[in-house]
Amino acid sequence: MQKKQVIIIVSSIIAILIIGIIVFFVIQSQGEKPEEALNRYISLINEKKYEDMYQMISDTSKEKVTKENFIERNQAIYEGIDMANMNLTIKTINKKENNVQEIEYEISMDTNAGKVTYTNQTELTRNKEKKYGIEWDDSMIYPGLTSEQKIKVKTLSAERGSIYDRNNILLAGKGSISSIGLVPGKMSENAEDDLAKLSTILGISVDSIQKKLSASYVKEDTFVALKNVAKENSSIKEQALTIPGVKITTTSSRVYPLGEEAAQLIGYVQNISAEELEELSGKGYNSSSIIGKSGLEKIYEDKLRGTDGCEIYIVDAEGERVKTIAKQDLKNGEDIKLTIDANMQKQIYNSLEGNKGAFVAMNPKTGEVLALVSTPSYNSNDFVLGMTNEEWKAISEDENKPMLNRYTQTWSPGSTFKPVTGAIGMTSGTLDPNEDFGTSGLSWQKDSSWGDYKVTTLTPYTETANLRNALIRSDNIYFAKAALKIGETNFIEGLKKIGFGEDIPFEQGLSKSSYSNEEGMEEIQLADSGYGQGEILVNPVHMASIYSAFVNEGNMIKPYLIYQEDKQVEYYKEQAFSKEAAETIKEDLVQVVESPNGTAHDAKISGVMIGAKTGTAELKKSKEEEGEVIGWFNAFTADENEENPLVVVSMIEDANKVGGSHYLFPKVTALFQ
Repeated sequence: MQKKQVIIIVSSIIAILIIGIIVFFVIQSQGEKPEEALNRYISLINEKKYEDMYQMISDTSKEKVTKENFIERNQAIYEGIDMANMNLTIKTINKKENNVQEIEYEISMDTNAGKVTYTNQTELTRNKEKKYGIEWDDSMIYPGLTSEQKIKVKTLSAERGSIYDRNNILLAGKGSISSIGLVPGKMSENAEDDLAKLSTILGISVDSIQKKLSASYVKEDTFVALKNVAKENSSIKEQALTIPGVKITTTSSRVYPLGEEAAQLIGYVQNISAEELEELSGKGYNSSSIIGKSGLEKIYEDKLRGTDGCEIYIVDAEGERVKTIAKQDLKNGEDIKLTIDANMQKQIYNSLEGNKGAFVAMNPKTGEVLALVSTPSYNSNDFVLGMTNEEWKAISEDENKPMLNRYTQTWSPGSTFKPVTGAIGMTSGTLDPNEDFGTSGLSWQKDSSWGDYKVTTLTPYTETANLRNALIRSDNIYFAKAALKIGETNFIEGLKKIGFGEDIPFEQGLSKSSYSNEEGMEEIQLADSGYGQGEILVNPVHMASIYSAFVNEGNMIKPYLIYQEDKQVEYYKEQAFSKEAAETIKEDLVQVVESPNGTAHDAKISGVMIGAKTGTAELKKSKEEEGEVIGWFNAFTADENEENPLVVVSMIEDANKVGGSHYLFPKVTALFQ
């Protein structure tokens, strides 16, 4: 490159840099624009940075209001009305003499009385540093507001809607609880010892009790509430009353009459968290709001919670109302009525004796879900009353996982899946229910390509190895052969046809049933899937819908929870199975109970015809090591003339410790009786 060219390039770069520096200093010399200053001030209001706001007002304004009074005034008003999402729209900017700019603007913001919008104006004065100071007085908070006036907030709390069962039995709603507290003036001279005893009884620290007693509002005759307990908790109340100064009052609260028996279904409410408040900004919540945290309380939060009545208004120095700024009418929450039968719910929960399990009870003709039980459980009332850290730790770290909702999960179905395999085979035309697959003893493999792997079954039999006898005897080998005969493509298509791999339409979120961790199935996996092992996982509510097809001519009923008078029958999957397949499987499952050889013969009910299938699924940790055993018992009303038909899906974990699926027989049959 020529020397002359280099000089030209360097000269050009220097010229560009000089121009850039000049432009920068020109911009700097112009300083901040007035609208930028006002926007920055509004941003600080949104961020609740009151001290920084004070730094932005003019020197003249600072002479009229101290920093302390400014901060106190702004904080009290903006936080008192739960201001959020303040937005500024500039209307006009008029230049006045002596570096003064007048801005007319519009403000909109969310408050606990709804959205507030107003037009206002202010002046900004430019100082020597080329920055604008806001000429502030109280009218900047709201047009026309003076320093003598106050902004008041009047709130009327909305009643949260109640949740009822199908017979109008309360499951969640307003009730009474007991509040245990102290009256300082009535405490004994041995206060230190008394507080130590009370701390042990109530499960709260002495420090927390003393902190409450030392609050500025507390007088000698003040009742200082320490802990809320259930009204029927007589033991803790009697112990507390032995300590001088203890007083017990009755107060209203959200209560859950079924407690542990329906906690996983109903859920609970608690005070809103800071994260939730931020996430739900502008939706009428405030820092003292109660919100649904789990179960139906969370799912139907918008319907249950209602809207608090609220009025924001200005009063003068004498307390007389001057102007209403915003008003929101009170609207109580709506009640919800469920299809659940509270008595059946309680019966099932108590029958499980605290073991780990799940039950779904449903009317197979209508889809009304009558009971949803997960055990062990927690008590919804404990969350409302308030838990100590130790109590929460005990629940959250319990190895039996009482917080786990088992009926919303998916599980290996074991032999309860065999009727599904049979129905898929018949529907696809690949399985003849009368074909004899021949005897195979207690173990079988297709050929040597399976290596050491063999399908095993528990009981040999001499009868024809057809579909009916295989269901009666619960023959794993028959259904492994059946799955291979059906073929991978037909089997997977059959599973997709009944809802595997898709969200189940239900009010409470359910895990998707699945058949494989991969796209397809290898041969051994397909064989194992035929008898409900392999990688087959089924949700219990979904399983109840599948079994309903056996009494609905192959149509799977759509399960639902919200009670509706004269609701038309709605199917989740129409023609999930052929009519012939559904009828054949139904008759065969009746024989599983009626036949002396049937695995569910011990569940036979005098005068009541049911079809049923037992199941055991072993979740092996490895080939050598035994895994957890899950026991199943699914049953349905087989009599078409029954007025109140029922399908029940039941599951128990650690089944080998309680007698296998037979443990569930009396619990399920009691529901049909």
